[in-house]
Amino acid sequence: MKYLSVLLVTIIFASSYSGAQSINENNSIEISLGLDGTISNDGITETTEIIYTEAFDHSIFNKLLQKFVSDNGNVNYKGLKGEHKTLLSYIDLLKTNQPNEDWSNNDKLAYWINAYNALTIDLILKNYPTKSIKDIKDPWDQRLWKFGTTWQNLNDIEHKILRGMHEPRIHFAIVCASISCPKLQNTAFTASELDTQLTNATKEFLADTTKNEISTEEIKLSKIFKWFKKDFETNGSLIDFLNQYSDVKISNSAKKSFKDYNWNLNK
Repeated sequence: MKYLSVLLVTIIFASSYSGAQSINENNSIEISLGLDGTISNDGITETTEIIYTEAFDHSIFNKLLQKFVSDNGNVNYKGLKGEHKTLLSYIDLLKTNQPNEDWSNNDKLAYWINAYNALTIDLILKNYPTKSIKDIKDPWDQRLWKFGTTWQNLNDIEHKILRGMHEPRIHFAIVCASISCPKLQNTAFTASELDTQLTNATKEFLADTTKNEISTEEIKLSKIFKWFKKDFETNGSLIDFLNQYSDVKISNSAKKSFKDYNWNLNK
């Protein structure tokens, strides 16, 4: 089945219309814009409606995130444990509706980012209570989820799929259930809002002084920038990347070091 990322519809109606935006129940964003903002002599105004249609419905995951994840990214795993079946129903949808060649790049990215986070939560719940993801044996290598004919693990999704899509901001969207990780967003990622969501997640992470300390002449960074250094240098230096999203302009000669990583559970 082919999915339309953008659908343009021209409609005619008898009223004055200056513009409106709404999100419908199917996670589509509908924007109506008046072409001239005035009513013609015959009382007819023409508008153009732009509808962005998602290839996959992430609303089940979105509701769980809103219910059990705080604004600062703390996760109520005990509460989620009580709704583990709901999470598994979302994972089942992921398994049986994988991206295909008709999906946009943003649809694919949103799908795999949400999949990574949902599977990480599932891994924690399967071993809950636990103090750290690193207390679980081979947490990123366990092949627990069968997608089509492939048994997936977290490492393959991150390194073979997501990193292969050449979007460095994914490192601030996927979460390893630990305090030093970027915070788990309490809304699901969607294709139509992806660029804004990734930019906001990156800016939030850099501005969090518990994870990064940034000044013009000295930066103390999360080890994420050490582990995935090459991902952030595809279009310039690491400083060039940071300066796109940091509130502080960093000097190219700034002293650089990396902070210790706290693997305790992000609860």
